Amino acid sequence: MYKTISNIDPGGSPASWKIRLGASPIIGTAIHSGTNVGDACRSLMSLSDTDRRREEDPFTERFIADFPTQIVVHRSRFQVDLNRAREAAVYMSPDQSWGLEVWREQPAEDIVRESLAFHDAFYSELNRVLADIETRYGRFVLVDVHSYNHRRDGPVSKPMSRDLAPDINIGTSSMDRQRWALVVEAFMETLRGHSLNGEPIDVRENVSFQGKGEQTRFVHTNFPETGCAIAVEFKKIFMDEWSGKPDWGTIEQLRAILASTVPVLESVLRGMR
Repeated sequence: MYKTISNIDPGGSPASWKIRLGASPIIGTAIHSGTNVGDACRSLMSLSDTDRRREEDPFTERFIADFPTQIVVHRSRFQVDLNRAREAAVYMSPDQSWGLEVWREQPAEDIVRESLAFHDAFYSELNRVLADIETRYGRFVLVDVHSYNHRRDGPVSKPMSRDLAPDINIGTSSMDRQRWALVVEAFMETLRGHSLNGEPIDVRENVSFQGKGEQTRFVHTNFPETGCAIAVEFKKIFMDEWSGKPDWGTIEQLRAILASTVPVLESVLRGMR
């Protein structure tokens, strides 16, 4: 039995986020999968759709499609970044956005205020959903799914060194690592137990990213005893990061691999009671 909750923008705009609630303490989120930008923001942006989408996390919604509870955000991080602290959630200068000039003209105060209100509304709803799951199950695991570029110098450039760029990077820096050791280690070992296109999967912890985003911080601050949030960064080996063309075969493999962690995480949580 599932229940879906959508946040609808005023004026009939598409849903800004969608939450599907399932009967499990395991949650998958894709808060950077969105590409939607409101008309007022779009008119002020100098950034092309191609450049913008290169820094978004396309197809991460697909990776969590088998999770019992799913939280998917459809609004672009270039309008408001839900994985940044509130005061940094609207990119105002290139140093906040990989050197990219986002704005042709700086957004007016009312546009920024609306974006920050969206940030507030999302975290209020997230808190409500997680508190309900905590009440029902005692503990929960939130798998915070993202992706990252590894050919930043151009479409035919050499990829980043594998030493610095695992296929799947697990970020854990904001959690009580000792408290959640059984959860994190079972999660990583399950991922490592699979192959991808016939090759072993390189899964490492806190290499290219350390899990310092706002969503994991929020979970560990507000649910310190009961909530474990694992930041997961998939290297964009599942697509051409410059053209945006997906490799659906690899995407579906990664979806199944990630889904295989759900029963494992459920079992570990039951054993912690």
